[in-house]
Amino acid sequence: MNAWRKQLAIVPAYNEAATISMVIENLRTHVPGFDVVVVDDGSTDATAAVAERCGARVLRLPFNVGIGGAVQAGFKYALEQGYDYCVQCDGDGQHDPAHIARLQEAMAADPGLDMVVGSRFLTRDYRYPAPVSRRTGIHIFASICSRIIRQRISDPTSGFRLCNRRAIALFARDYPHDYPEVEAVLMLHWHRLKMHEVPVQMHERGGGASSISGSGKSAYYMIKVLLAIFIGLFRQHRVIEPGDEAPVAAS
Repeated sequence: MNAWRKQLAIVPAYNEAATISMVIENLRTHVPGFDVVVVDDGSTDATAAVAERCGARVLRLPFNVGIGGAVQAGFKYALEQGYDYCVQCDGDGQHDPAHIARLQEAMAADPGLDMVVGSRFLTRDYRYPAPVSRRTGIHIFASICSRIIRQRISDPTSGFRLCNRRAIALFARDYPHDYPEVEAVLMLHWHRLKMHEVPVQMHERGGGASSISGSGKSAYYMIKVLLAIFIGLFRQHRVIEPGDEAPVAAS
């Protein structure tokens, strides 16, 4: 994680005017070497205006495409602008930029890592408030992902992640849209990239509303993610090995 390398913080935000300035300020304080891009996912409040006043680069999507589409827009921006590393930090204040250093240390310690994920379930003083139904769903996803990739995964729904250039290129090209974090972990595995988890603390959202709040939405979330995992098991994930024929060649 040499200082001369280009580093970017991607902040997806939908109606986060109440918290976005705090998130940007904390990023400036704790990772001053990172550029900040806020992906405004069709907000109907002053999210974009506040982010611009705070000095962040703002990508304004013309309408709300969902968290997956917003994050992929950030990855596309990172790839096109030549960033070597990017960290995803939500605009609602749940992710603590002070812990980005832990993600960096883990990646620096193992050059083979492509993504480092901050897990709220590995810290000893776990205090992340969430309904029982949501915690149960997370543990179910963790168990399924761990079995599929044959590596212990404790927090597959965490969106607090540091990616290198290989992961940036993968997610810029293809990224799940509805509830993407779990599928992104599996995508990384299917494309033979490597990930690792480190303990972090997460906070209650500082404003706005969760897209999966409420028992009905939580149940829908669980069913849809489980279905996506099931379908993903039968999808063909083409990975080109050294010596293979190119997928496209001139005649």
